[in-house]
Amino acid sequence: MASFIGFQALPFFMSNPKSKCGSEVQVRSLSGADSTVLSSDSVVVNGTSIGGERRRGGTSIDQANGQLRSKVEEKRRVEDDALETLKPLWDDGYGTETIKDYFDIAKDIVKPDGGPPRWFSPIACGCPLKDSPVLLFLPGMDGTGLGLVLHHTALGKAFEVWCLHIPVHDRTPFEGLVKLVEETVRFEHASSPHKPIYLVGDNFGGCLALAVASRNPAIDLVLILSNPATSFGRSQLQPLFLLLEAMPDGLHSAVPYLSSIVGDLVKMAAANIESMLPPEQRFERLSGLLPYLSDFVDIIPMDSLLWKLKLLKSAAAYANSRLHSVKAEVLVLFSGKDKILPSRDEAERLKNSLQDCVVRYFKDSGHTLLLEDGISLMTVIKGTFKYRCARRLDITSDFLPPSMTEFKYLSDQITKLFRVATDPILFSTLEDGKIMKGLVGVPSEGPVLLVGYHMFMGLELPSLAEGFLREKNIMIRGLAHPMLFSRMFESSSSEFSIIDWVKVFGAVPVTGSNFFKLLSTKSHVLLYPGGAREALHYKGEEYKLFWPDQQEFVRMAAKFGATIVPFGAVGEDDIAEMLLDYNDLIKIPVVNDLIREAISQNTMKVRDETKGEVANPNLFYPLMVPKIPGRFYYLFGKPIKTKGREDILKDKRVANQLYSQIKAEVERNMAFLIEKRQEDPYRSIVDRTLYKVIHGPIEVPAFET
Repeated sequence: MASFIGFQALPFFMSNPKSKCGSEVQVRSLSGADSTVLSSDSVVVNGTSIGGERRRGGTSIDQANGQLRSKVEEKRRVEDDALETLKPLWDDGYGTETIKDYFDIAKDIVKPDGGPPRWFSPIACGCPLKDSPVLLFLPGMDGTGLGLVLHHTALGKAFEVWCLHIPVHDRTPFEGLVKLVEETVRFEHASSPHKPIYLVGDNFGGCLALAVASRNPAIDLVLILSNPATSFGRSQLQPLFLLLEAMPDGLHSAVPYLSSIVGDLVKMAAANIESMLPPEQRFERLSGLLPYLSDFVDIIPMDSLLWKLKLLKSAAAYANSRLHSVKAEVLVLFSGKDKILPSRDEAERLKNSLQDCVVRYFKDSGHTLLLEDGISLMTVIKGTFKYRCARRLDITSDFLPPSMTEFKYLSDQITKLFRVATDPILFSTLEDGKIMKGLVGVPSEGPVLLVGYHMFMGLELPSLAEGFLREKNIMIRGLAHPMLFSRMFESSSSEFSIIDWVKVFGAVPVTGSNFFKLLSTKSHVLLYPGGAREALHYKGEEYKLFWPDQQEFVRMAAKFGATIVPFGAVGEDDIAEMLLDYNDLIKIPVVNDLIREAISQNTMKVRDETKGEVANPNLFYPLMVPKIPGRFYYLFGKPIKTKGREDILKDKRVANQLYSQIKAEVERNMAFLIEKRQEDPYRSIVDRTLYKVIHGPIEVPAFET
């Protein structure tokens, strides 16, 4: 019989009782003939809650004869409680659990209970979005299944999360664990054949995930591997065998390798401590958490560590021998300060060995990447375009808006200095033509198409996106150059970069089909007809539009009755001066050859050749000289409604006239801002700084409209 144990819940797993889906919980074990579902408030092991309040997705597996038995009523109840969508700046819960919670729970659930490996679903995960895929977490050497404790709430919104718990004294061989995970994967695939199944493998779990994927190439799997132990043969773990076998039990805590196994101890303790706190408060909180890290020796006692090292050796050999059979999508996350495994070299090897592999490098993290301070796993999945609910990625239905944590990270860690330097100010135009400060003139209901001028290097984008989120809680979906989404710049040392953040905040490749999908879902869409040619313009071309001669977007907007809002943005000439542009650089010997080679290798076509200069520009970065920062200004013009305008669809001349009107409006907006900024007494950062010194940290005024 499959193992099911019900008992009380600890407060940690009851932290969000409102998010429960119901009262039935299933723990599926390795041994036994069949599975059942018990009704209880939580599921526990050794008297400790490891999950509960979330029910299995509607079926259970009979391990004796392989028959699937439907639980239709159960599935209906889960679907009724499921969320339909997430709103921008949703609460992802990142920071509500810490490494302290990991050790508090782990110390209890590692006590012997005689049970086999089993699955549990953490209560903190709550109810996922409707039709969300399943995510199976495969643990590292600790075997607790708690390695995602910092990420439970966020992942629980987008996935049906199940974690594998391997009791500390369990001696199931690697092939047995592969069978358990494989049976679960096949069960989930039979239940929802059109959904992907996610396997998140940490360390040892990475080997387990690769092994299962190699045996099931026909199933749609997405593997996320955190410092996978496939490099065990080249690691520092090998010498542990003789050392541990010869060492008396009393010296267990003296083994220097144990602290390295759990990664960067300070980074782990610092996870979820607010980075903006004063140093003395950060130190106080850090000091309170560090003692918990010494409890690791209680989680993996001596005899279990010896067994797990042997298990790890066989797991690495098994996985490495079958890498050629892995057809799944793979995302490898590796640390720059992994003192146990040669993760950096291994990431490069896996990228070259696997058929579909993307790598992200976290240079400041230690071995236990998922338990350390840094970006949340959900953010990484979104930023690498790995989240999908069907076999193919859908840029509309699969998009998850940024959470409040992501917004704060972007605002505080990435764009803060630039925002302080440029102090952007936004204006909009009402229906009667009156210009107002803020975005009150931009419609809140979509579909809305924002059409404007692309500053050099897209410098206007961060402030524009932040402005709409701060003031209107609206997510702007930008249509961006396909090169940003190409793998031509990917390498085995690619960090989670600004390009990934652009994806997190809604950007998609500019294609007709993507434009169609976004408007059809009533999104606020951002379009730059001048594209890369404007963003990489030459000297003397500031605020000059490079739009194609024929309209490309007007009729599409009219088809969905979208409201078009032309806008202008100025300020690029107040922060930098172009010293050498493409035309200058191409005249320099040697440099010109390098430029031509770079362009030939990296340029991607967006429009065909008949569209003129804007179609396929020579994309290259000019040499810039910074200035003392001025200020960025935005003006959104009077909204242009296309709803009910059948003439736009039927008559190309009408469409072209509207296209010319929109272009002229963008130019007028920029001309207005260029003139009015002369009247702004706080255009310079020096004047704005003095104003804040006198009046405090409040918004600095600008010119009168």
